[in-house]
Amino acid sequence: MEYIEINGGKELSGEIEVSGSKNSALPILASSLLSDKCITLSNVPSLDDVKSMISLIENLGVKVKKKNHEYILVTNKILSHEANYNLVRKMRASFLALGPLLTRDGFAKISLPGGCAIGSRPVDLHLYAMKKLGATIDFFDGYVIAKTNRKGLMGNKIDFPKISVGATENAIMASVLAKGETLINNAAQEPEIVDLCNCLTSMGAKISGAGTSNIIIEGINGFLSCSHEVISDRIEACTFIIAAAITNSSLRIKKIDLEHIKIFLEIIEKMGLSFKASNNCILIEKSKKLLPVSVKTMEYPGFPTDLQAQLMTLACISKGVSRIEENIFENRFMHIPELNRLGANINIKGNEAIINGNCNFIGAEVMATDLRASVSLILAALVAKGKTKINRIYHLDRGYENIDLKLSNCGAKIIRGNSG
Repeated sequence: MEYIEINGGKELSGEIEVSGSKNSALPILASSLLSDKCITLSNVPSLDDVKSMISLIENLGVKVKKKNHEYILVTNKILSHEANYNLVRKMRASFLALGPLLTRDGFAKISLPGGCAIGSRPVDLHLYAMKKLGATIDFFDGYVIAKTNRKGLMGNKIDFPKISVGATENAIMASVLAKGETLINNAAQEPEIVDLCNCLTSMGAKISGAGTSNIIIEGINGFLSCSHEVISDRIEACTFIIAAAITNSSLRIKKIDLEHIKIFLEIIEKMGLSFKASNNCILIEKSKKLLPVSVKTMEYPGFPTDLQAQLMTLACISKGVSRIEENIFENRFMHIPELNRLGANINIKGNEAIINGNCNFIGAEVMATDLRASVSLILAALVAKGKTKINRIYHLDRGYENIDLKLSNCGAKIIRGNSG
């Protein structure tokens, strides 16, 4: 099994270019199932989750050509309407095949999903949206079986009782070929939702309101060929900003949409981090002292749960007591015992983590438990005294493209090994 080993205490310098967004690329790749026209996607990150999604859509009938970070996708005909367990268990984003298959051909058989073990994350809202559009839903042997009548899906009003990014994405993709108008209320507003809608619009879809809580979709009969560039990964960008801050380094982060990380920048500025931002680039400057922070994770445009573990690691070295409240997932503090192994002093009280600052991290052997938890351990290891060995880094490769190489190029002493 692969591991990463880091000799901490090294200052970083230079620049890092942010990769394309995983959470944007995955639904856009799934949307290729909708159309029989050519779709060219650029800035697609090379990640295990992307490879899993490519395997899934190829199995369903998408013809894929790849050149570097560009994919050419054509789906002349759906060859299979079943996303089986072996494909779906690797990541829950596989469930995004439901909407495209159902709206294009009227049938989908999708295994219930897997992915990071950070809470129950049920798919009930996905199924609620499909039912509102006229689908019938059954369950058999661990699969969701969705069907439409001869008329296909019909536009309708979808009132989500709570915000869900994945359910919003599935509802949007299902609605673009539904007959008539669909209104999605309480929709997720993430930049990745906007990116999906921009790609679908380039394909010929009629969508308004993306980026707000109310999205209107007018069903169409067919698509156009298109080219689309996936947005940069805002979570990766913020992770590298924290890497600079925690090592007290001056580091330039390139290819970043500053509007997407506005709340994050406000928080780290309150913590005392100095930076200069312009032209999709941010220069992190050395900071003498970091202040404690109180943060609550929320849906966009609030502070993202996907940055909770990273910010917590930074808070460990601040001068005081920080509090982070997790309001999205009920089981997303699994990194805390591992951070405490490295010398942190973090206590859990319900859905709140209380971080006692002034920590001096000390290298040790630790274990990654999920994607974002794994990168929090890397951040701690960068500043820890001595050597840190991080096991189970397959979590890391699901969402961070060449992170070890990017950090190594900036001066980190980091190697990847295999324990056999």
